[in-house]
Amino acid sequence: MHKTLCLALLLAASAAHALSDSEKEMLMTTAKQAYAQQDYATALKKWQTLAEAGNAEAQSNLGILYANGQGVAQNYAQARAWYEKAAAQGHAQAQNNLGALYAEGLGVVQDYGQARTWYEKAAAQGYAAAQFNLGVLYAEGKGVAQDYGQARVWFEKAAAQDYADAQFNLGVLYAEGQGVAQDYAQARAWYEKAAVQGDAAAQYNLGLLYYNGQGMPKDIAQAAAWYEKAAAQGHTNAQYNLGVLYANGQGVPQDYTLARAWYEKAAAQGDAKAQFNLGILYNAGLGVVQDYAQARAWWEKAAAQGDAGAQYNLGLLYGNGQGVVQDYGQARAWYEKAAAQGDAKAQYNLGVLYGNGQGVPKNNAKARAWWEKAAAQTDDKEAQQAAQQALQKISQ
Repeated sequence: MHKTLCLALLLAASAAHALSDSEKEMLMTTAKQAYAQQDYATALKKWQTLAEAGNAEAQSNLGILYANGQGVAQNYAQARAWYEKAAAQGHAQAQNNLGALYAEGLGVVQDYGQARTWYEKAAAQGYAAAQFNLGVLYAEGKGVAQDYGQARVWFEKAAAQDYADAQFNLGVLYAEGQGVAQDYAQARAWYEKAAVQGDAAAQYNLGLLYYNGQGMPKDIAQAAAWYEKAAAQGHTNAQYNLGVLYANGQGVPQDYTLARAWYEKAAAQGDAKAQFNLGILYNAGLGVVQDYAQARAWWEKAAAQGDAGAQYNLGLLYGNGQGVVQDYGQARAWYEKAAAQGDAKAQYNLGVLYGNGQGVPKNNAKARAWWEKAAAQTDDKEAQQAAQQALQKISQ
């Protein structure tokens, strides 16, 4: 039985190695077409035949199928095995992908040193993704001493090949002055290169530069245009910022309906600021029918993420009985959450509750303590002045 099995394996191996160049080309073409059509089973079969014949590209592609679970159960160990075969033949993509497995600890023990080694092999062949990944290791100090200068060198190599992620990261280095002198004009130039390739983060960051007038004259209309490109790709912060521009009529005509639409997109992705602002729209009836219950629902979502403004506003709703049954106990609970984050209005209102005995036993000492906290705040003049007046009154 063993001899027969060995003979069968030898015959299969001989048959694979006996593939003609035209047969190999046909198998590769068929496999690539099948992969493009998401027929992963056929792609797997064709690449398997080529891979067993020692074709490095097919070995690398088999690794991708196993890594992605396409046509087979996801298996990072098998992905690694096939990448190693291709990498040993100098296949740059496989070397880069092996590096990624080590960097992420997929199918292997996480090892940034090994990741760097494999990235370097691929990068030396001019493989842009590996050059970018080396830049990331140096920027984050993983497997190497953190070195923004080296990060820049590797990002530049990848960026010269129009690798959008590298162009974006170069923009960040120049914007933050990491490894280079801070230079917003250079940041803009790199962001623009990535943005024209559809990189949403670069489009958003360009919007920020135009909004803040960094590296170019302030131009809110241009900021809105770049935010919109990024927002259309689902970039949460861009969606939120567009909502703010429409709500305030900055760079675009004021339109609360469009503000709401963009806030909703960001809020659906869990953005607390957008959830808070939706609550504002519903509370004030801006672009929607006034609805305290809807305001409360959105503020609760934001408050659950620790948004102090939402926590304070929930306290107001309960204190005033708007959209809920008036409940000073609930008002106090929400004010306390906001006050613990330094919200001056919440601190002042807690003082009012204790001073009036609403939802708590009347306690002038606690009222004074909260008013003193609010009076010490300098970034909210209205709450500060109200607290100072309350302290003067209670001292009379």
